[in-house]
Amino acid sequence: MTTGPRARLIESAIELVREQGVAGAGLTALLDRGKASRNSLYQHFPSGKSELVATATTIAGARLTTVLGKVTTSRPPQRWFDALFGWWIGALNTSSFRTGCPIVGAALAESEPGVQASAGAVFADWHEKLGTGFADAGLSAEEAKSFASFVISALEGAIVQSRAMKSTQPLADAQQHLSVLLERYLPPADN
Repeated sequence: MTTGPRARLIESAIELVREQGVAGAGLTALLDRGKASRNSLYQHFPSGKSELVATATTIAGARLTTVLGKVTTSRPPQRWFDALFGWWIGALNTSSFRTGCPIVGAALAESEPGVQASAGAVFADWHEKLGTGFADAGLSAEEAKSFASFVISALEGAIVQSRAMKSTQPLADAQQHLSVLLERYLPPADN
């Protein structure tokens, strides 16, 4: 099945922001990778690159929100970090540390307020999804919300460090220490 220019542009934006950030995802590169014309860009995204990248950020974020939902409903909380951190370790190794999180790339786009706002909304969704999972696992609502924010911060920071250091050790370290903290927060298992 072939995809249309809108879908190709969105995918190219996600990929380029993962690799180079918003500033590095130039219009020519977006069009080349998306195999689309400038006409197609403005037909589907009248405001241009900013609108495209904001849309791509929202879509990438929704995909990752779905993954969070699957992780938190398909296994016990003690296994959530294995899935989340394991996925990123695999992704970084597969890409030779060239790709990171597109949401972080969008969050750092200071000159693009719409793109940055899209990233902020995605982070809020992730906090909500993960916080709900922690609350369902027995953390108080306040602890769940705060811990979810901390987990996302630690995960994203570890991804950035891993890319810079060309090593997955920061992810392994974050996973190990977050797992210890989670065990302290979870209520004792019923026997």
